[in-house]
Amino acid sequence: MPTPNEFEISRRNLLVGTVTSVAIGASHGANAQNAASRSHAPAQGMPATAKVSFSVNGEVRALELDTRTTLLDALREHLHLTGTKKGCDHGQCGACTVIVGGQRVNSCLTLAVMHEGDSVTTIEGLGTPEHMHPMQTAFVTHDGFQCGYCTPGQICSAVAVLDEIKAGIPSHVTGDLTIAPQLTNAELRERMSGNICRCGAYSNIAEAITEVAGRPA
Repeated sequence: MPTPNEFEISRRNLLVGTVTSVAIGASHGANAQNAASRSHAPAQGMPATAKVSFSVNGEVRALELDTRTTLLDALREHLHLTGTKKGCDHGQCGACTVIVGGQRVNSCLTLAVMHEGDSVTTIEGLGTPEHMHPMQTAFVTHDGFQCGYCTPGQICSAVAVLDEIKAGIPSHVTGDLTIAPQLTNAELRERMSGNICRCGAYSNIAEAITEVAGRPA
């Protein structure tokens, strides 16, 4: 049976034991931190990031982004292509419309990391003030904008709409799915309904698109 003295700990031994424990804990913590750094794992409370590369207006761009970054924010905040507008940020107004792989998308509703290897066209890639795209020229001719905030999305969507019709892709108002859709007033308004113009320049926009559609390819 041990005597009470065998359980007694001197102050010196207690301090030595405490210092040793702290040193061992610090060593293990440093090793864990180094391992996390080598594996590129995010620290606790830090967002996860990922590398993504895609072509934007014909130029390959490589970024490392928070995996929650939308394509819209990647274009505006990281690539400084501010022609693409942030309107509602809920996919309801169409101001952020860009063309990805030939199809129009609301860039506020899709993550940038989902577009690895894709081809993205923004309003800056359609034309320049010196060499405007025919749709841009038509919008100017028919006064298809007032404040202009929705115009980049309207133009990108309009260009894609004409390509959709040429490809024979039906819409919700296409009456006969066995024949190629035509650019009727109902088709045009249905296909462009996701792009809101708060200034109300809809008739002018429709005239601009109809003019471009009537030009020989």
